[in-house]
Amino acid sequence: MDWKSRCEITDDVVFFKYVPEGLEKNVDEVFVWDLDKTYLDTSIDSIQGLLLTAVERALAKKNVPGTNVLLQQLAKTWIQAKGQSRFPIYFITASPPQMETRIDEKFALDGIRPFGCFYKDNLQNLYPRRWWRLTKQVGYKVQALLQLRLRLKAEVKQIFWGDDSESDALIYNLYSDICARRLSPLEIRNVLRHFFVTGEQADRILDLQMRIPEVDPVEKIYINLAADTDPDWYLKFGRRTLPTYNYFQVAVDLCQDQRLPIQAVIAVAQDMIFNYSFTPEELVRAFDELVRRRVLGQQCFDRLVPVLMEHGIMPAFYKPGLAPGRETRVEQGKVYDLEGHFEPWVAQRIDYLHDYR
Repeated sequence: MDWKSRCEITDDVVFFKYVPEGLEKNVDEVFVWDLDKTYLDTSIDSIQGLLLTAVERALAKKNVPGTNVLLQQLAKTWIQAKGQSRFPIYFITASPPQMETRIDEKFALDGIRPFGCFYKDNLQNLYPRRWWRLTKQVGYKVQALLQLRLRLKAEVKQIFWGDDSESDALIYNLYSDICARRLSPLEIRNVLRHFFVTGEQADRILDLQMRIPEVDPVEKIYINLAADTDPDWYLKFGRRTLPTYNYFQVAVDLCQDQRLPIQAVIAVAQDMIFNYSFTPEELVRAFDELVRRRVLGQQCFDRLVPVLMEHGIMPAFYKPGLAPGRETRVEQGKVYDLEGHFEPWVAQRIDYLHDYR
């Protein structure tokens, strides 16, 4: 079947919907995952990588370590807590829509049933004069996210996953600023122009802004450090944006925010050890790094450490390099502040035009 008959196409944004509109409008919380280098270990930032990924079979597509078990546990926990039958997750990828069938096969193999998936009509850029567009994702992703926002209820909260290879932290925070009207239309145009977004796509983005609710839906942003960027760089966006070295760290933070039970953290750790050759020592260092970075607070630390020791993931003699901070602001189980925090949760003015903290 022709893929064009199964999707909605707006410019280079191609959306495949897998659930009825009524279900999309009926959820209070939505999870959005970038696919490449965040869920699947793929490389599409070059012509060779794009072509190799396009012909790769579903069975050959590899997960980023820990992602499948993490997502399964997150979905299971959410469904039990909400009493619903389907986990509200969307994927966004710069892969071309011609790959949708094989990626959908991969989702089926992993036991995932997304609400929908965004693809970039990127094969049209395989011409010498358009090659530069292959790796420019800001305009495409911001437009896709705003189109998604129109599909959801006004009061929805969104949790995002991305990586440091496609400017995802910038994209998600710019989307947040556009939704909250923290930037003027002229400022938005200047930022988009800086990131090589065409004037036509900027017009589309501003038109979408006029149609969405004036509220910031972004609850949390996780950034997988696939390119090993310094995590301190992300403090310019505020602590809502959390860079992580691996998905064990993500599981720990989700546990702290009561989105995952402790046993789910153990399941992710065991998956990474037994299926991806991580050592317990590596996971302990990752755990300690969250403590030193003032991400993990005292209460979650006290709950997790004995269980990690019981399962042989953490040695009985473990002592943190720095004492975990005491929680000073917790709302509905979500930890927003620890003692010793100085950076804001959400930065009110982000300098998008200069590459410094």
